[in-house]
Amino acid sequence: MSIKTIREVIGETLSAQMRRDSDILLMGEDVAGGAGCSGEDDAFGGAFGFYKGMVGEFGRGRVIDTPISESAFIGAAGGAAATGMRPVVDLMFVDFVGVCFDQIFNQMAKFRYMFGGKSDTPVVILAMIGAGLRAGAQHSQMLHPMLTAVPGLKVVMPSNAYDTKGLLTTAIRDNDPVVFLQHKLLFETSCEVPDEDYEIPFGQAAFTRQGNDVTIVALSSMVHKANAVADKLATQGIAADVIDPRTTSPLDEDAILESVEMSGRLVIVDEANERCSMAADIASLVADRGFSSLRAGIKKVTAPHTPVPFAPLLEDLYIPSEADIEAAVMSVLKT
Repeated sequence: MSIKTIREVIGETLSAQMRRDSDILLMGEDVAGGAGCSGEDDAFGGAFGFYKGMVGEFGRGRVIDTPISESAFIGAAGGAAATGMRPVVDLMFVDFVGVCFDQIFNQMAKFRYMFGGKSDTPVVILAMIGAGLRAGAQHSQMLHPMLTAVPGLKVVMPSNAYDTKGLLTTAIRDNDPVVFLQHKLLFETSCEVPDEDYEIPFGQAAFTRQGNDVTIVALSSMVHKANAVADKLATQGIAADVIDPRTTSPLDEDAILESVEMSGRLVIVDEANERCSMAADIASLVADRGFSSLRAGIKKVTAPHTPVPFAPLLEDLYIPSEADIEAAVMSVLKT
């Protein structure tokens, strides 16, 4: 067991799976870098340095730099998967899904259904999500609700290094297309991670805090803020369940409903814009199937329905805060 960051875990996990299975390859912009240069033939390792050193071990036949054309390399990955390969594709920022969405939702997500269950499409699309790095409206979005809405896609959103390794291992071994979303603000967060291989099943939520007074469902980086609020409330005698769904498709509906049945109160924290967010989806789920358990109205803590601001002060206000979460919890507890 070692202490590792999410940044370390992504490259190490992918490398371990590539050693295990020669059909796995990595594609993306600058995932190798340095070709034709007089210096090191491994200059970049992707925009966030996840893949540093991999081209030296696996070669340019399996660590493939692509042109700056997301529609081309995402489409190529779908074709490679349909013919027996297992591509892992670095899309970089999830915002870039706008130029390759047809290849994802109209093609690879539908192959199994269109061909009567006879077609596997084992593609993993790695993409970075979230605000907080002053990257502007085109590089800071939370587009998991849009991706979760597509039948045939599996959507993964880990919040820590342990889950990142287990879920990424599961994703790479899965025979369906998986969109694997990592929040940019979490790359340097660390925790204990086993050295050996392990898988975390999709659709199995984690309870990061436990208590019967209120249920808080939080996604990605919001899990850490929800945990901090739960710890603060615990000093006041208020015990909260904090649920990290880990995957939004499939979603562990039973874990959420069972927790609300015990607590009677629900707060959902999602950095995405409020309209058509996972917060709205989970609120609808509980209102439909767990209404009799509720002792207070459901509260959603989300970003406003605006593009992500570039100005630092505005971006900080845009992102849900611990104070916002605490206020929502206190509001449902008053009822």
